[in-house]
Order: sequence, then C-alpha cells, then structure tokens
Amino acid sequence: MLTALPWLASLVIRLLRHLARVEFIGEERVRALWTQGENVIFTFWHDQLLLMVKGYRGPGAKMLISASRDGELIARTIEHFGLGAIRGSSSRGGRRAFRELLSAAGEAVDIGMTPDGPKGPRHQVKDGVAQLACLSGRAVVPIAFACSRGHRFASWDRFLLPYPGCRGVYSFGEVVRCREGESSESLRERIQQAMQENDRQARSRLEEHGVSAV
Repeated sequence: MLTALPWLASLVIRLLRHLARVEFIGEERVRALWTQGENVIFTFWHDQLLLMVKGYRGPGAKMLISASRDGELIARTIEHFGLGAIRGSSSRGGRRAFRELLSAAGEAVDIGMTPDGPKGPRHQVKDGVAQLACLSGRAVVPIAFACSRGHRFASWDRFLLPYPGCRGVYSFGEVVRCREGESSESLRERIQQAMQENDRQARSRLEEHGVSAV
C-alpha cells in the first residue's frame, strides 16, 4: 500500500493543480532572496498542505513531516515532486528532528514547516520554527493557499481538499527575520501575525475576483 498510495496521491495533486485556475502573489519577495543565494524557512498552515508542493517553485527543499504512519505517506508522496523529508514532530522524535533541521539549515535547500502541526491547535504557531530561525539566522517566509471551492474535513485542522476547476491563490507573505537579541517568543508572535496577515491576503485576492475562500 505504501508503494502505490504515494504515487496515486501525487497524481491526484498534479491533476487538481492542473485543473485549478491559480495565481501567485508576493513570490517576488522570496525570489529576491534566492537571487542573493539565500535559502529560507517556509511556513504554512497544516490544513493547506495538499497542494503546497505545487506552490513551491524554488531550488530545492526539505519538509518537516510527522513520524506517524500518515507522515510516512506524505513523505513518500513529496518525493515524487523532488522534495526531501525530515521526520519528526513536537510529539514524536522532536529533538532528533530539530537537530536535523539545524543541519539542513547549513545546506543550500529551503525548509518547509507547518507550525501548527501535527495535532494543533489550528493556526497557532508553535515554538520550534522561531527557535530554528533564531539559531540558524534564516528568514521565515509564510505561504498561504486559498481556493474558491473545496471540501473541509471534520479533522482538527479542517483539512482542505480543493475541488477540480476551482480558482486558487498562492500568497507569499512578508519576510520575517530574528532581530538581534530578540527572544524566540517575540519572534514566534511576529511569525503568527505574518501568517495570519498572509492568509487574509490570499482570501482578499479571491474576493477581488468575485469569489469567497472555502
């Protein structure tokens, strides 16, 4: 099953992305950093995970994925898009995963994280991403995905399944950096604000097209 399912999941993701009418906003922020040879930490909410691999158009990335069985499926799926995985979460293998994240921060790859995963609370940034940003010196760039039609599952994160043919927006938010002497808690709050604002930005762009986000 774990051989066939990731391949099928990758096909579904490609098909949904192909059928969606998608636009990118704010991507020039991170492209400017890539041009300077700088890699970043991408943050996005857990419920927007499904099509996020098709929103990334950078030089290469590794994503923090839960060490659970579901996480194994996700890790094998993103391999079909050329992305690597770092296994662990706040509830399982957290210390080892954080050491691997710090190691990856020394490589020429971006790092992707869902700071409210793997179990919530929904849309609440946890400490790990701020600690990683402070220790590594990397900038944090929020990504949001919003779409006009889809299904919300009755899970803790209200996971989003976009419908074929929906209108979608990938929004890249303001770059957030750890200031000299700043505490990780202060940075965590600023990342929280940046992610919430970026989510509103994606939804507002859909409203400009006369549709509402699911």
